[in-house]
Amino acid sequence: MTAPKKPLLLLRVSATFQLTPHMIRVTLQGEGIKSIRPGCEGSNCKLFLPQATQSLDDFANQLVEGPRPVVRTYTVRYIRPQIGEMDIDFVDHGDTGPASAWARAAKVGSFCGFAGPGSIKVKAFYADHYLVVADMSALPVAAATLEAMPRDAVGDAFFEVLDPDDAQVIEAPKGVTLHWLLHPNTHGPSTQLIDVVTSWDWPKGIVQTCIAGESNVIKALKSYISLERGVPKENNYISGYWKLGLIEDEHQQLKRSEAAVA
Repeated sequence: MTAPKKPLLLLRVSATFQLTPHMIRVTLQGEGIKSIRPGCEGSNCKLFLPQATQSLDDFANQLVEGPRPVVRTYTVRYIRPQIGEMDIDFVDHGDTGPASAWARAAKVGSFCGFAGPGSIKVKAFYADHYLVVADMSALPVAAATLEAMPRDAVGDAFFEVLDPDDAQVIEAPKGVTLHWLLHPNTHGPSTQLIDVVTSWDWPKGIVQTCIAGESNVIKALKSYISLERGVPKENNYISGYWKLGLIEDEHQQLKRSEAAVA
């Protein structure tokens, strides 16, 4: 039986905050958030973005009547359903992308559409060791996963960021060491996340992973972890969030095509 489609929400911005030099936190508010399950941090969602000069009424009508606005996939970083609020973190790429441009311009009273959330990426924690790997696009899901872990968890988390000041405060278990790696060129390929994972001192016992980022990097890590290290599929969350040279719509189409022939 197909699950009922979740309603599309029209949400307003209640606050914005420059979390780090290249990360903007936008707080969204709306009555519909009160019906979303608590504890869904780390799940993905779809944001429907208005045009820069569009009125609220016109955008609300467009969400119902079409055409479909620009849509981008993001992660629920924090949710407070009791007061109808959630936080979404945006990588600040400047005004070159529609989502980054919207987040940079957002102020109290700005608006967007919201669909979701989807399922939580890591639903259970049972490993002896954890390996978390993310670039800035996947920092929200990685941080949410670390904060949901048992407090006695042990492992390593490797993050690739644009600037040393992009390192965030994450309430990770004390036994998980956070490593911050610098890659200031978002338009050029990087292999350092591949390098640190393939040189990681692989521990004995059960390893669970949460790994996300640029598609080419993720493909290489998925092959290494699954084939060379033999980590069972059920112990891994490994996902490409973007692909160098492609916009999201093109990347999503590519992922669907690859899944169809897998």
